[in-house]
Amino acid sequence: MDEKRWTILIIPPGTGGTRTLHIGQRTRRLLVGGLITGALLLVGAVGVLFTPYATPSARLLAAENVRLRAELQGIDTRIAALSDTLATLGVRDQQIRLLAGFPADSTADSSVAGAVAAMGGSGRALASLNAPVPSSGAPSSPNGLPKPFLGRLGFGSRADIEGLIKRATALSANFRAVNDTLTVNFERLANTPSIMPTTGWLSSHFSQSRFHPILHASRAHEGIDLSAPMGAPIIAPAAGRVISVANEPGYGRTFQIDHGSGIITRFAHCSRILVHVGQAVTRGQPIATIGNSGLSTGPHLHYEVHVNGKPVDPLRFVLPDKVTD
Repeated sequence: MDEKRWTILIIPPGTGGTRTLHIGQRTRRLLVGGLITGALLLVGAVGVLFTPYATPSARLLAAENVRLRAELQGIDTRIAALSDTLATLGVRDQQIRLLAGFPADSTADSSVAGAVAAMGGSGRALASLNAPVPSSGAPSSPNGLPKPFLGRLGFGSRADIEGLIKRATALSANFRAVNDTLTVNFERLANTPSIMPTTGWLSSHFSQSRFHPILHASRAHEGIDLSAPMGAPIIAPAAGRVISVANEPGYGRTFQIDHGSGIITRFAHCSRILVHVGQAVTRGQPIATIGNSGLSTGPHLHYEVHVNGKPVDPLRFVLPDKVTD
């Protein structure tokens, strides 16, 4: 069988003779194989020269990008967890502010929203890490991501972190203010004489004019009288510091406690005084015993409360169901 051949006519310009080339099937195969080999070599050369693997430094950079990508993914995960924690703290902050008597923080909702937004930004970054990369003309790194992509992730994480730092700073300031207020309120309540200093019955009320049973004259009664058995304990109605201990005419063995905030309590007709000047006392601590010293018709405690130098009715400070009348 005759071999199929290609015939190529070469016609030069002018009057030159025509030349004829005959190409057999074997020759065609060799030419096609050479062209394919050349094309593959050209593609390989382009790949080596124009990709990140062209030089050792480029290969190191590509490996560094892979490592940074893993680190950014870990950072985004931690940012999301921190955002959840700050959002929870924001809710607790509002509860504590109400407990301390503070108005609701008008910026709390936006702050919590900011924390959630930070978490959402991190989530979007994480989703982007796993999302297919859109085709574009931007050069790519060996991990399949556009070169600016890791930079955008890094700056996105930085923005999230800055927002979280601002929220944490605001929460810290809120907690400090609430703590200071609660401390002051606690000290004020601890120093308020809100319990009766002894167990007994109320034999005489606070009055601007009362007939004195011994002097037989009307005079102001600047406290209350609590009758109790001789030697019964007298306890501190609140925390404070003893500022005087004396034996006064008419009042017998007497002492005073300064509770701060302009509040001073006075105890008279005691049989024994168990504290000394300068001593700090706490609510419920035994400080004296019921007596009959001074001008008295029987064992009892004369108890006064002074606010900013003026006597007030002690019953105004006593909590309900603490007095036997």
